[in-house]
Amino acid sequence: MRLFYLFKKEILEVFRQKEMVAVLFIAPLLQTILLGYVVRTDIQNIPVEIVNLSSSPDAFRLVNRITHSPLFQVTGLHRRPLDYQEIFKKGQAKAVIVFRDEEMTPAPGRLKGASGLAGGKEGPASGNGESGAATLPPASLLPRPSVQILMDGADANSAMIATGYFYGVIKRYLEDLLADQGQQLPLQPQTLIRFNPSLNSIHYMGPGIVALLLTITTMFLTAIALVREKEQQTLDTLLISRLTPVEIFLGKTLPMALIGLVEMTLGIVVVLLLFCIHLRGSLGLLFMAALVFLFSILSVGFLISLISQTQQQALFFSWFTMVLFLMLSGLLTPVENIPSVFQWLVEINPLRYLVKIIREIFLKGNGLAYFWKDLVVMGGVGFVSFFLSLLNFRRSVVR
Repeated sequence: MRLFYLFKKEILEVFRQKEMVAVLFIAPLLQTILLGYVVRTDIQNIPVEIVNLSSSPDAFRLVNRITHSPLFQVTGLHRRPLDYQEIFKKGQAKAVIVFRDEEMTPAPGRLKGASGLAGGKEGPASGNGESGAATLPPASLLPRPSVQILMDGADANSAMIATGYFYGVIKRYLEDLLADQGQQLPLQPQTLIRFNPSLNSIHYMGPGIVALLLTITTMFLTAIALVREKEQQTLDTLLISRLTPVEIFLGKTLPMALIGLVEMTLGIVVVLLLFCIHLRGSLGLLFMAALVFLFSILSVGFLISLISQTQQQALFFSWFTMVLFLMLSGLLTPVENIPSVFQWLVEINPLRYLVKIIREIFLKGNGLAYFWKDLVVMGGVGFVSFFLSLLNFRRSVVR
């Protein structure tokens, strides 16, 4: 009963102000929706300037493909050279595509993306339906276009992705050109993409955002729970009561865990309905992993509350810890890309394991056999934080 009354007190304390309902439930949902549409790694509508200095029909066909592709937004089509560096400085375009005839003098530092699109020296051009082969000049005399791809490398990730898009358009055109001539590439790669065939980044980011949503609220609320008692001078009431440190810990953290689970449930509903992400795994395993994570993150939050003297200090420490967890979680960047000097922090980051587990359950449908070790490590971090909290409880609260 003592634990129940403390639990009830914390719930009433959290919802004493009506604004807290909006802060705890409406704001996180809006954040989930916003992050789901904003934090994406796929790129569309890339602004492109096209300079076509070639008289080859292949160049015109490629220009037509780029123009009608949903990946690119052609902001200008020119028949004369441009000062591409000035275009990049002004931010008018992220890429400049230059088509030239091979006989023309190339620009300095030319990057040849594709050449010989008109068929090379195999023989007369055919299949264009304009005139007989006997009336056409030899293929070696036809203009052979080359493609120069100039990218704004300020955003290296976007530049690499956009370059891959351009190469894909050129490759598909070459394949279609050979198919029209009854030929095919000597090597035909066949790609099979599992779990996310459309390569939609929201399917990868959405489950991770649910994990982030669970982290933010629970850590902040737990971090200020005990500090609020200090500032309101009601901590002595807890100390002289018959509540044990474990009961105080449970009374302060269980309400936050309940709020976190409600927010997580709402986040899952948003991910399933709004982002159309299918849950391939077990919902029960998902909540089991969430409970282990909550024990870990609430222990960290309670430890922050013990070492803080004011709510401002608690908010600062919890914000710093949350940002550190986020950067080292693999939510935004793969953990393999994190420098080795920080890998030990990655290994003790509970958010890293929850993000991995949620993605595996959502996208791959993995069971407990695939991530039980992650649960053990995540629970171990919680036990260490819980032990440190109990060890320093008396010394911290009476200081």
